[in-house]
Amino acid sequence: MIVIKMIFPTTRMRRLRKNFKIRTILSETNLNPEDFIYPMFIKEGLKDGQKEHIDTMPGQYRYSLNDAVEEAKRLENKGLSSVLLFGMPRKKDELGSSAYDKEGIIQRAVRKLKEETDLVVITDVCMCQYTHHGHCGIVRNDQILNDETLEYLSQIALSHAQAGADIVAPSDMMDGRVLAIREVLDMNGQEDTLIMSYAAKYASSFYAPFRDAVCSAPSFGDRKTHQMNPRNINEALREVELDIGEGADIVMVKPALPYLDVIKAIKDEYKMPTAAYQVSGEYSMLQAGINAGYLTENSIYESLISIKRAGADLIISHFTPWFLEGDYEFEC
Repeated sequence: MIVIKMIFPTTRMRRLRKNFKIRTILSETNLNPEDFIYPMFIKEGLKDGQKEHIDTMPGQYRYSLNDAVEEAKRLENKGLSSVLLFGMPRKKDELGSSAYDKEGIIQRAVRKLKEETDLVVITDVCMCQYTHHGHCGIVRNDQILNDETLEYLSQIALSHAQAGADIVAPSDMMDGRVLAIREVLDMNGQEDTLIMSYAAKYASSFYAPFRDAVCSAPSFGDRKTHQMNPRNINEALREVELDIGEGADIVMVKPALPYLDVIKAIKDEYKMPTAAYQVSGEYSMLQAGINAGYLTENSIYESLISIKRAGADLIISHFTPWFLEGDYEFEC
């Protein structure tokens, strides 16, 4: 094999960057509307036309069921392909029973979205928004019970699938939940429902605005016994491998920007459809910088490009409307 070494002045790398059009056609990574999943917060009992602004997430809202569907339809006309639904019930209890109620807020939202849109509908499967203690599973003596929780998570996922969800996304990080959900879905005629597993979900401080958005802060303790240690990457690979073995169709890394190395490692190792969640704290951090004049909107685009470049096929981001509606031209 002949290796040709070309050095300056023959080789001039700046030729590849000499103007906007050249830089654009030679871009190795690009963002497309279908790459994006928009997370939406739907609040039971909220009156139509009275969406609630989320103070910790400027530009984001809690919607009534009807308003959420109308917003999804509006964004679909702009190119949106997928939504990820989070519910806020009227009532919470120890077992999060409204999470698997056939007439629950998410179940009704799924049915209406499937009737009125062509969107891919993804549902978050967890208990934290539905339990009065704010934890992701069944609690006894201040301990989260892993195996007992699996039954409830399976019921939630099945109720979402029966309502018409295309993809269910367990975010609880209980051991064995993907297998438990896959078995229950298959036994009930839902073998075509995909599972997008929050496979490498870290115990992150970047979730704080989200917990305010859906009122899901734990009433005691924290989530460090089931969410991952931010210092670990090999553990993330093990988590992903286990979820793939249990039947996950798509794996996810959450958060995104602080864990780009994890996204890359997972994509390189498993070649699986891979999602990354640019979470509430990432969104609010960039918005704060922009609103203060320290950053420009190019920082949003740059952050999203970095997630795609790291290996994410899908990006869950609160910036989705900004990307779809933007009349900007990213100055690359």
